Amino acid sequence: MYIEDKSAGLNGPARIGRVTFSKTGRSVSYGGRTFLRSTQGFKANYVDIDNGERFWISGPRQDGKDRLYPSSSQPIEIDEDVAEEYWRDIRKTNPPG
Repeated sequence: MYIEDKSAGLNGPARIGRVTFSKTGRSVSYGGRTFLRSTQGFKANYVDIDNGERFWISGPRQDGKDRLYPSSSQPIEIDEDVAEEYWRDIRKTNPPG
């Protein structure tokens, strides 16, 4: 999934990583954190249940344009354990470099 931190602004740090969904689908777990689905707020669809930080979490796009605001110059990190699968199955190409 694509996970972007919106707690400090509209163009926060972002990454591609593997998440786990709850049985109900209302929450997502990633990196030792749990995020609850939210319908309130602007440009965030999940909230960290421990500290209230806001995140945008969605499926990664094939074209790689995952950011809500593409003008961000921050790179999108890709977790090592999903990198090969991401480039092969989502982007349908070889990793850069």
